[in-house]
Amino acid sequence: MKKFSIVFSTAMLAMALLPSAGSAQNNAAPPADSTKPAEKPASPVKPAAPTLDFSGVVFGNYQYQGAAGATKGQNKFDVERAYLTFRMPAGDHASIRVTGDLFQQTSSPGDAYYKGWVLRAKYAYLQYNFITPAKSSDWGVLGRIGLVHTMFIDHEENFWPRWLSLVPVERAGYFSSADAGIASIVSLPNKYGELYTAVTNGPGYASRETDRFKDYQARLTVTPLAASDLSYLRTFAVDGWLYRGMIASKFVTPVAGQVGPVGSGLDRNRWGLFAGIRDPRLTIGADYASRTDGGDTGLNTAASPRGVADSTGRLYSAYTVIKPFQIADAHSTIPLGIVARYDNVKPNSDVDAHYNIYIVGVTWDLSKKSSISLDYQGQTRTGLTGVPRTRTYFLHWVANF
Repeated sequence: MKKFSIVFSTAMLAMALLPSAGSAQNNAAPPADSTKPAEKPASPVKPAAPTLDFSGVVFGNYQYQGAAGATKGQNKFDVERAYLTFRMPAGDHASIRVTGDLFQQTSSPGDAYYKGWVLRAKYAYLQYNFITPAKSSDWGVLGRIGLVHTMFIDHEENFWPRWLSLVPVERAGYFSSADAGIASIVSLPNKYGELYTAVTNGPGYASRETDRFKDYQARLTVTPLAASDLSYLRTFAVDGWLYRGMIASKFVTPVAGQVGPVGSGLDRNRWGLFAGIRDPRLTIGADYASRTDGGDTGLNTAASPRGVADSTGRLYSAYTVIKPFQIADAHSTIPLGIVARYDNVKPNSDVDAHYNIYIVGVTWDLSKKSSISLDYQGQTRTGLTGVPRTRTYFLHWVANF
Protein backbone atom coordinates (compact mmCIF):
# COMPACT_ATOMS: atom_id res chain seq x y z
CA MET A 1 0.00 0.00 0.00
CA LYS A 2 2.88 2.28 0.82
CA LYS A 3 4.56 1.41 -2.53
CA PHE A 4 1.31 2.06 -4.36
CA SER A 5 1.05 5.52 -2.79
CA ILE A 6 4.57 6.40 -3.87
CA VAL A 7 3.90 5.32 -7.48
CA PHE A 8 0.55 7.13 -7.57
CA SER A 9 2.07 10.32 -6.15
CA THR A 10 4.89 10.22 -8.69
CA ALA A 11 2.44 9.82 -11.61
CA MET A 12 0.28 12.70 -10.40
CA LEU A 13 3.34 14.95 -10.09
CA ALA A 14 4.44 14.15 -13.67
CA MET A 15 0.97 14.93 -15.02
CA ALA A 16 0.93 18.24 -13.19
CA LEU A 17 4.26 19.21 -14.67
CA LEU A 18 3.29 18.35 -18.35
CA PRO A 19 1.23 20.90 -20.38
CA SER A 20 -2.30 19.99 -21.19
CA ALA A 21 -3.25 18.55 -24.58
CA GLY A 22 -5.12 21.71 -25.56
CA SER A 23 -2.25 23.94 -24.51
CA ALA A 24 0.24 21.86 -26.51
CA GLN A 25 -2.02 22.05 -29.53
CA ASN A 26 -2.34 25.83 -29.24
CA ASN A 27 1.41 26.35 -28.91
CA ALA A 28 2.42 24.05 -31.80
CA ALA A 29 3.40 25.54 -35.21
CA PRO A 30 0.61 25.28 -37.81
CA PRO A 31 1.13 22.53 -40.36
CA ALA A 32 2.56 23.56 -43.72
CA ASP A 33 0.14 23.92 -46.65
CA SER A 34 1.41 21.37 -49.14
CA THR A 35 -0.84 22.77 -51.88
CA LYS A 36 0.83 26.24 -51.88
CA PRO A 37 4.37 26.55 -53.27
CA ALA A 38 6.98 28.10 -51.08
CA GLU A 39 7.58 31.78 -51.79
CA LYS A 40 10.99 32.68 -53.26
CA PRO A 41 12.81 35.87 -52.44
CA ALA A 42 12.40 38.53 -55.15
CA SER A 43 15.36 38.66 -57.54
CA PRO A 44 16.73 41.99 -58.78
CA VAL A 45 15.48 43.08 -62.22
CA LYS A 46 18.22 42.64 -64.82
CA PRO A 47 18.55 45.35 -67.48
CA ALA A 48 17.90 44.24 -71.03
CA ALA A 49 21.05 43.33 -72.92
CA PRO A 50 21.99 45.75 -75.75
CA THR A 51 20.80 44.49 -79.11
CA LEU A 52 23.42 43.83 -81.78
CA ASP A 53 22.43 44.68 -85.33
CA PHE A 54 24.49 42.69 -87.84
CA SER A 55 24.16 43.13 -91.60
CA GLY A 56 26.32 43.08 -94.67
CA VAL A 57 26.71 42.85 -98.39
CA VAL A 58 28.91 40.69 -100.58
CA PHE A 59 29.40 41.10 -104.32
CA GLY A 60 31.59 39.76 -107.07
CA ASN A 61 31.74 38.92 -110.76
CA TYR A 62 32.96 36.76 -113.55
CA GLN A 63 34.79 38.88 -116.15
CA TYR A 64 36.19 38.33 -119.62
CA GLN A 65 38.67 40.74 -121.20
CA GLY A 66 37.84 41.50 -124.82
CA ALA A 67 40.35 44.24 -125.63
CA ALA A 68 43.13 43.55 -128.10
CA GLY A 69 46.61 43.00 -126.78
CA ALA A 70 48.25 40.87 -124.11
CA THR A 71 45.15 40.81 -121.88
CA LYS A 72 42.73 39.64 -124.57
CA GLY A 73 40.92 36.49 -123.51
CA GLN A 74 41.92 36.73 -119.86
CA ASN A 75 39.05 35.85 -117.53
CA LYS A 76 38.47 35.16 -113.87
CA PHE A 77 35.97 34.73 -111.06
CA ASP A 78 36.35 37.49 -108.52
CA VAL A 79 34.83 38.35 -105.15
CA GLU A 80 35.29 42.10 -105.05
CA ARG A 81 34.12 42.98 -101.56
CA ALA A 82 32.31 41.75 -98.48
CA TYR A 83 31.18 44.46 -96.07
CA LEU A 84 30.28 43.24 -92.56
CA THR A 85 28.49 45.84 -90.45
CA PHE A 86 27.86 45.79 -86.70
CA ARG A 87 25.70 48.37 -84.93
CA MET A 88 24.99 48.58 -81.21
CA PRO A 89 23.68 51.12 -78.69
CA ALA A 90 26.32 52.73 -76.47
CA GLY A 91 24.11 54.31 -73.81
CA ASP A 92 21.47 57.01 -74.06
CA HIS A 93 21.53 58.83 -77.42
CA ALA A 94 24.81 57.10 -78.40
CA SER A 95 25.63 54.19 -80.68
CA ILE A 96 28.54 52.62 -82.52
CA ARG A 97 29.02 51.29 -86.02
CA VAL A 98 31.86 49.12 -87.27
CA THR A 99 32.01 48.01 -90.91
CA GLY A 100 34.69 45.52 -91.86
CA ASP A 101 35.94 45.54 -95.46
CA LEU A 102 36.96 42.06 -96.61
CA PHE A 103 38.89 42.22 -99.88
CA GLN A 104 41.70 40.54 -101.79
CA GLN A 105 45.10 42.12 -101.26
CA THR A 106 47.03 42.02 -104.52
CA SER A 107 49.94 44.32 -103.70
CA SER A 108 52.59 43.51 -101.10
CA PRO A 109 56.08 44.56 -100.02
CA GLY A 110 57.66 41.73 -101.99
CA ASP A 111 56.44 38.94 -99.72
CA ALA A 112 53.80 36.57 -101.11
CA TYR A 113 52.63 35.88 -97.55
CA TYR A 114 50.88 39.26 -97.53
CA LYS A 115 48.83 38.48 -100.64
CA GLY A 116 45.38 37.06 -99.97
CA TRP A 117 42.17 38.04 -98.22
CA VAL A 118 42.42 40.94 -95.80
CA LEU A 119 39.89 42.36 -93.33
CA ARG A 120 40.21 46.02 -92.43
CA ALA A 121 37.90 48.65 -90.98
CA LYS A 122 36.13 50.97 -93.40
CA TYR A 123 33.76 52.63 -90.93
CA ALA A 124 34.31 52.59 -87.16
CA TYR A 125 32.75 55.46 -85.29
CA LEU A 126 30.86 56.63 -82.23
CA GLN A 127 27.63 58.46 -83.02
CA TYR A 128 25.80 60.78 -80.64
CA ASN A 129 22.30 62.05 -81.41
CA PHE A 130 22.08 65.59 -80.06
CA ILE A 131 18.55 66.12 -81.39
CA THR A 132 16.45 63.12 -82.40
CA PRO A 133 13.38 64.19 -84.39
CA ALA A 134 10.17 63.00 -82.75
CA LYS A 135 8.21 63.58 -85.97
CA SER A 136 9.00 64.31 -89.59
CA SER A 137 8.57 68.05 -89.13
CA ASP A 138 11.41 68.23 -86.57
CA TRP A 139 15.09 68.98 -87.06
CA GLY A 140 17.71 66.33 -86.34
CA VAL A 141 21.35 66.78 -85.33
CA LEU A 142 23.97 64.08 -84.78
CA GLY A 143 27.73 63.85 -84.58
CA ARG A 144 30.26 61.11 -85.39
CA ILE A 145 33.93 60.57 -84.58
CA GLY A 146 36.23 57.82 -85.83
CA LEU A 147 36.41 56.34 -89.33
CA VAL A 148 33.52 58.25 -90.88
CA HIS A 149 31.94 58.71 -94.30
CA THR A 150 33.33 61.43 -96.49
CA MET A 151 30.62 63.82 -97.52
CA PHE A 152 29.44 62.55 -100.93
CA ILE A 153 30.39 59.05 -102.13
CA ASP A 154 28.22 57.04 -99.74
CA HIS A 155 25.34 59.42 -100.50
CA GLU A 156 25.61 58.84 -104.27
CA GLU A 157 25.66 55.08 -103.73
CA ASN A 158 21.95 55.45 -102.89
CA PHE A 159 21.47 56.24 -106.58
CA TRP A 160 24.15 54.25 -108.43
CA PRO A 161 24.55 50.46 -107.74
CA ARG A 162 28.01 50.16 -106.16
CA TRP A 163 28.22 46.44 -106.97
CA LEU A 164 28.54 47.27 -110.70
CA SER A 165 31.26 49.94 -110.37
CA LEU A 166 32.54 52.74 -108.17
CA VAL A 167 30.63 56.03 -108.38
CA PRO A 168 32.21 58.51 -110.82
CA VAL A 169 34.22 60.71 -108.42
CA GLU A 170 35.64 57.70 -106.58
CA ARG A 171 36.50 55.84 -109.80
CA ALA A 172 38.29 58.98 -111.05
CA GLY A 173 40.31 59.14 -107.81
CA TYR A 174 38.98 62.44 -106.46
CA PHE A 175 38.89 61.26 -102.82
CA SER A 176 38.17 58.22 -100.65
CA SER A 177 34.73 57.10 -99.46
CA ALA A 178 35.81 57.07 -95.78
CA ASP A 179 38.49 58.63 -93.61
CA ALA A 180 39.41 59.18 -89.97
CA GLY A 181 37.94 62.36 -88.52
CA ILE A 182 34.82 63.98 -87.13
CA ALA A 183 31.50 64.63 -88.89
CA SER A 184 28.02 65.98 -88.28
CA ILE A 185 24.64 65.66 -90.01
CA VAL A 186 21.83 68.20 -89.71
CA SER A 187 18.54 66.79 -91.04
CA LEU A 188 16.11 69.34 -92.41
CA PRO A 189 12.43 69.16 -91.38
CA ASN A 190 9.86 67.31 -93.50
CA LYS A 191 12.58 65.34 -95.32
CA TYR A 192 13.68 68.40 -97.27
CA GLY A 193 17.35 67.41 -97.17
CA GLU A 194 20.43 67.46 -94.96
CA LEU A 195 23.73 69.21 -94.33
CA TYR A 196 26.79 66.96 -93.91
CA THR A 197 30.11 68.41 -92.70
CA ALA A 198 33.38 66.70 -91.81
CA VAL A 199 37.04 67.26 -90.96
CA THR A 200 39.27 64.31 -91.83
CA ASN A 201 42.94 63.35 -92.11
CA GLY A 202 42.91 63.23 -95.90
CA PRO A 203 44.63 60.02 -97.13
CA GLY A 204 41.49 57.88 -96.76
CA TYR A 205 40.59 54.85 -94.66
CA ALA A 206 43.16 52.64 -96.44
CA SER A 207 46.10 54.69 -95.15
CA ARG A 208 47.37 56.11 -91.88
CA GLU A 209 47.77 59.86 -91.47
CA THR A 210 50.81 61.01 -93.47
CA ASP A 211 51.12 64.75 -92.72
CA ARG A 212 49.90 67.54 -90.45
CA PHE A 213 47.20 68.84 -92.80
CA LYS A 214 43.46 68.21 -92.55
CA ASP A 215 40.71 68.14 -95.18
CA TYR A 216 37.48 70.13 -94.72
CA GLN A 217 34.34 69.08 -96.54
CA ALA A 218 30.63 69.80 -96.71
CA ARG A 219 27.57 68.70 -98.69
CA LEU A 220 24.14 70.29 -98.82
CA THR A 221 21.36 68.07 -100.15
CA VAL A 222 17.96 69.58 -100.92
CA THR A 223 14.86 67.55 -101.84
CA PRO A 224 12.48 70.39 -102.75
CA LEU A 225 9.64 68.10 -103.91
CA ALA A 226 9.58 65.79 -100.88
CA ALA A 227 5.89 66.58 -100.30
CA SER A 228 4.89 65.88 -103.92
CA ASP A 229 2.09 63.44 -104.68
CA LEU A 230 4.21 61.89 -107.44
CA SER A 231 6.57 59.22 -106.08
CA TYR A 232 9.14 59.91 -108.82
CA LEU A 233 9.48 63.51 -107.71
CA ARG A 234 9.56 62.94 -103.94
CA THR A 235 13.13 61.60 -104.14
CA PHE A 236 14.42 64.29 -106.50
CA ALA A 237 17.61 65.62 -104.90
CA VAL A 238 20.05 68.40 -105.73
CA ASP A 239 23.50 68.36 -104.11
CA GLY A 240 26.32 70.82 -103.89
CA TRP A 241 29.53 69.68 -102.23
CA LEU A 242 32.92 71.19 -101.42
CA TYR A 243 36.23 69.58 -100.43
CA ARG A 244 39.18 71.72 -99.32
CA GLY A 245 42.40 69.93 -98.45
CA MET A 246 46.18 69.98 -98.52
CA ILE A 247 49.02 67.50 -98.71
CA ALA A 248 52.63 67.91 -97.65
CA SER A 249 55.36 68.82 -100.11
CA LYS A 250 57.71 66.04 -101.16
CA PHE A 251 60.49 68.28 -99.80
CA VAL A 252 59.07 68.38 -96.26
CA THR A 253 62.05 66.24 -95.20
CA PRO A 254 65.03 67.45 -97.25
CA VAL A 255 67.94 65.28 -98.29
CA ALA A 256 71.57 66.22 -98.79
CA GLY A 257 72.01 69.02 -101.30
CA GLN A 258 68.57 70.56 -100.87
CA VAL A 259 68.19 74.05 -99.44
CA GLY A 260 65.90 73.09 -96.54
CA PRO A 261 62.52 71.69 -95.53
CA VAL A 262 59.32 72.95 -97.16
CA GLY A 263 56.58 73.24 -94.54
CA SER A 264 53.83 74.70 -96.69
CA GLY A 265 51.16 72.42 -98.13
CA LEU A 266 49.96 71.75 -101.66
CA ASP A 267 46.34 72.32 -102.61
CA ARG A 268 44.01 69.34 -102.87
CA ASN A 269 40.63 70.92 -103.61
CA ARG A 270 37.45 69.57 -105.19
CA TRP A 271 33.87 70.67 -105.67
CA GLY A 272 30.88 69.27 -107.45
CA LEU A 273 27.17 69.30 -108.27
CA PHE A 274 24.77 66.38 -108.47
CA ALA A 275 21.10 65.88 -109.29
CA GLY A 276 19.06 62.70 -109.35
CA ILE A 277 15.97 60.69 -108.48
CA ARG A 278 15.91 57.19 -107.01
CA ASP A 279 12.50 55.62 -107.33
CA PRO A 280 12.59 51.77 -107.30
CA ARG A 281 11.30 51.82 -110.89
CA LEU A 282 13.55 54.58 -112.22
CA THR A 283 16.88 55.99 -111.07
CA ILE A 284 18.61 58.89 -112.83
CA GLY A 285 21.81 60.66 -111.80
CA ALA A 286 24.06 63.36 -113.23
CA ASP A 287 27.43 64.59 -111.89
CA TYR A 288 29.76 67.46 -112.54
CA ALA A 289 32.99 67.70 -110.51
CA SER A 290 36.20 69.70 -110.62
CA ARG A 291 39.56 69.15 -108.95
CA THR A 292 42.67 71.26 -108.36
CA ASP A 293 45.94 69.66 -107.28
CA GLY A 294 49.18 71.39 -106.43
CA GLY A 295 52.52 69.85 -107.28
CA ASP A 296 56.19 70.52 -106.58
CA THR A 297 58.49 71.69 -109.36
CA GLY A 298 62.27 71.95 -109.33
CA LEU A 299 64.71 70.02 -107.15
CA ASN A 300 64.68 72.33 -104.10
CA THR A 301 68.33 73.20 -104.65
CA ALA A 302 70.11 76.48 -105.26
CA ALA A 303 70.48 75.63 -108.94
CA SER A 304 66.89 74.35 -109.27
CA PRO A 305 64.65 76.14 -106.76
CA ARG A 306 61.43 74.58 -105.67
CA GLY A 307 58.22 75.90 -107.21
CA VAL A 308 54.52 75.06 -107.24
CA ALA A 309 52.36 74.19 -110.25
CA ASP A 310 48.59 73.67 -110.17
CA SER A 311 46.70 71.16 -112.28
CA THR A 312 42.95 71.43 -112.75
CA GLY A 313 40.72 68.62 -114.00
CA ARG A 314 37.02 67.92 -114.35
CA LEU A 315 34.52 65.15 -114.96
CA TYR A 316 30.88 64.80 -115.87
CA SER A 317 28.78 61.69 -115.73
CA ALA A 318 25.20 60.58 -116.38
CA TYR A 319 23.52 57.25 -115.65
CA THR A 320 20.17 55.55 -115.29
CA VAL A 321 18.71 52.31 -113.93
CA ILE A 322 15.29 51.50 -115.40
CA LYS A 323 12.76 48.79 -114.53
CA PRO A 324 10.66 48.94 -117.76
CA PHE A 325 7.99 46.39 -116.81
CA GLN A 326 7.35 48.06 -113.46
CA ILE A 327 7.16 51.49 -115.11
CA ALA A 328 4.52 50.13 -117.52
CA ASP A 329 2.61 48.36 -114.72
CA ALA A 330 3.18 49.25 -111.08
CA HIS A 331 1.98 45.77 -110.06
CA SER A 332 4.39 43.91 -112.36
CA THR A 333 6.66 41.37 -110.68
CA ILE A 334 9.08 41.03 -113.61
CA PRO A 335 12.38 42.19 -112.05
CA LEU A 336 14.25 43.02 -115.26
CA GLY A 337 16.34 46.20 -115.19
CA ILE A 338 18.38 48.14 -117.74
CA VAL A 339 21.47 50.06 -116.66
CA ALA A 340 23.53 52.59 -118.63
CA ARG A 341 26.27 55.06 -117.68
CA TYR A 342 28.71 57.41 -119.37
CA ASP A 343 31.69 59.18 -117.74
CA ASN A 344 33.96 61.76 -119.36
CA VAL A 345 37.07 62.51 -117.34
CA LYS A 346 39.64 65.19 -118.17
CA PRO A 347 42.68 64.92 -115.87
CA ASN A 348 44.01 68.33 -116.91
CA SER A 349 41.67 71.01 -118.21
CA ASP A 350 44.56 72.86 -119.91
CA VAL A 351 45.22 69.91 -122.22
CA ASP A 352 42.76 68.53 -124.75
CA ALA A 353 43.04 64.97 -123.48
CA HIS A 354 40.43 62.83 -121.73
CA TYR A 355 39.12 59.32 -121.28
CA ASN A 356 35.58 57.92 -121.42
CA ILE A 357 33.88 55.11 -119.50
CA TYR A 358 30.86 53.25 -120.88
CA ILE A 359 28.69 50.86 -118.86
CA VAL A 360 25.61 49.16 -120.30
CA GLY A 361 23.79 46.02 -119.23
CA VAL A 362 20.73 44.27 -117.87
CA THR A 363 19.97 43.32 -114.27
CA TRP A 364 17.67 40.71 -112.74
CA ASP A 365 16.56 40.70 -109.10
CA LEU A 366 16.73 37.17 -107.72
CA SER A 367 15.03 38.43 -104.55
CA LYS A 368 14.55 41.71 -102.71
CA LYS A 369 18.14 41.45 -101.45
CA SER A 370 20.08 39.74 -104.25
CA SER A 371 20.62 40.53 -107.93
CA ILE A 372 22.70 39.59 -110.95
CA SER A 373 23.65 41.51 -114.08
CA LEU A 374 25.15 40.98 -117.51
CA ASP A 375 27.02 44.15 -118.44
CA TYR A 376 29.71 45.56 -120.66
CA GLN A 377 32.24 48.12 -119.40
CA GLY A 378 34.60 49.87 -121.77
CA GLN A 379 37.22 52.58 -121.45
CA THR A 380 38.58 54.67 -124.31
CA ARG A 381 41.10 57.50 -124.34
CA THR A 382 41.98 60.54 -126.42
CA GLY A 383 45.42 62.13 -126.15
CA LEU A 384 46.42 60.16 -123.03
CA THR A 385 49.11 57.50 -122.79
CA GLY A 386 48.81 56.40 -119.16
CA VAL A 387 45.17 55.27 -119.34
CA PRO A 388 44.52 51.80 -120.82
CA ARG A 389 41.85 51.00 -123.38
CA THR A 390 39.65 48.21 -122.03
CA ARG A 391 36.63 46.15 -123.07
CA THR A 392 35.34 43.87 -120.34
CA TYR A 393 32.25 41.65 -120.22
CA PHE A 394 30.85 40.95 -116.75
CA LEU A 395 28.48 38.68 -114.92
CA HIS A 396 28.01 40.63 -111.67
CA TRP A 397 26.18 39.41 -108.55
CA VAL A 398 25.31 40.92 -105.18
CA ALA A 399 23.68 39.66 -101.97
CA ASN A 400 22.55 41.77 -99.01
CA PHE A 401 21.89 40.19 -95.64
